[in-house]
Amino acid sequence: MTTRSLSRSVEDYLKAIYGLSDSGDAASTSAIADALDIQPASVTGMIKRLAESGLLEHVPYKGVRLTEPGTREALKVLRRHRILETYLCEKLGYAWDDVHDEAERLEHAASDGLIDRMARALDFPSHDPHGAPIPTRGGDIEATNLSTLADVLPGEIVLIRAVRDEDPSDLRSAAERGLVPGARVLVRAGSQAEGYFEVAVTDAGESRRVSGELARHIYVVPDDR
Repeated sequence: MTTRSLSRSVEDYLKAIYGLSDSGDAASTSAIADALDIQPASVTGMIKRLAESGLLEHVPYKGVRLTEPGTREALKVLRRHRILETYLCEKLGYAWDDVHDEAERLEHAASDGLIDRMARALDFPSHDPHGAPIPTRGGDIEATNLSTLADVLPGEIVLIRAVRDEDPSDLRSAAERGLVPGARVLVRAGSQAEGYFEVAVTDAGESRRVSGELARHIYVVPDDR
């Protein structure tokens, strides 16, 4: 089984920076601190260490971005996390709003060999229970620069691709409204300025109110039908 040398803290930083910069933007110190729920002053020292290790690079006046080695390591952590979430849901009966924190704890302890066996037992899934793409063993990942439900104009129909998994209450609210990956949704009214949206899952047709915050955590693609 593969042995890893990166500390839990370093893995957390790499995963957080990947999530903040996967659209191409640099990750600021304050954004990293918010993502990890730590003080910005604590981030500065770690950023220096990671830069000296060749895992990230500074973008002048903007923040930091992972280097190629840093991205590879971040995707390994992301793969472990999302395989664990999928295994917990599909094999151990966890609800989709219970698996994120469990996977956060396990991702630092599980070996890559164990993750490979879990992936095989799951028939090599491409997405986790929340619709997020799972990196391959070779480090490839589906593009995730998607629009959110909050970006959709009234009258448009979209398909839900993924729901952010950090907040269990968001996941419960989304599930209660039928807003899960694969659902086809019509936006009937609302806007970010108004702070809410009236939507209908088209199979059911019933209108449901969604807060702007939840809508920003639901990722969608155009409905091609």
